[in-house]
Amino acid sequence: MMTELPLDQVRTLLAVVDEGTFDAAAAALHVTPSAVSQRVKALEQRTGRVLLVRTKPVRVTESGEVVVRFARQLARLERDALAELGMPGEGEVTRVSVAVNADSLATWFLEALTRVPDRERLCFELRREDEKRTAELLREGAVMAAVTSSAEAVAGCSVRLLGRMRYLAAASPEFVGRWLGGASVAGLGEVPVVTFDRSDDIQDGFLRELGRGGASAVRHAVPTSEGFLEAVALGLGWGMVPETQAGALLREGRLVALAPDRPVDVPLYWQQWKLDSPALAAVASAVAEAASEALG
Repeated sequence: MMTELPLDQVRTLLAVVDEGTFDAAAAALHVTPSAVSQRVKALEQRTGRVLLVRTKPVRVTESGEVVVRFARQLARLERDALAELGMPGEGEVTRVSVAVNADSLATWFLEALTRVPDRERLCFELRREDEKRTAELLREGAVMAAVTSSAEAVAGCSVRLLGRMRYLAAASPEFVGRWLGGASVAGLGEVPVVTFDRSDDIQDGFLRELGRGGASAVRHAVPTSEGFLEAVALGLGWGMVPETQAGALLREGRLVALAPDRPVDVPLYWQQWKLDSPALAAVASAVAEAASEALG
């Protein structure tokens, strides 16, 4: 029984995934497309599983995700080893890929990255995704760490609680006067609402907690954290806004908290590969420190 995964085949699979096609991977690896195809086919025969769906761009199967994650972890360890040995090339600068939700990115997360010591010589590649879906990128091997709302560790990853991001139902004073008649939550389910995207259900969850059903059919999707907050402040609809992000607008009177005694706290976790990597350890430490100050 063959249990080894040949490194040239594993690296070739990763190149195909990253480049999107066999031809592009061949160019990146300086080999022929035929050689790339043969290596991937040999790896599939060795594992006994289909690893790629041959579309353009290619799609990774569930089994392929396992191998891709292994390939990225292997590359991470190799770069760390080169850096520790002081060897030139890829070891000089370490790339760290992280999936992070939009509200964290707009509030506390970037400041956390500034706390990573310069001696680590890191460059960051951030992937913005909903906190409920960032773990998917980690599972696929697309990133090596993630800020997520999932407490369940992805296979091969460690997990730690960062804190809780508090959201408040808010609207502009003009919106309250026009649509709610001065009442904070009465009729809130029938008036326009701002959402981040179609998967954003925090507003609906808030209304269900109040026993008022789901939010209005008039749903304005604004897919940036800053744009979402501004849309609410301008009166496009009401929405659940991060307390830390909306604090100044609340103090200035541009926003009104509709139910200040009914906040929604979303727990955030840090998940990362279980690797003895100085780069990952430095990032994790900085993120945990910043989160402890910014999150409740």
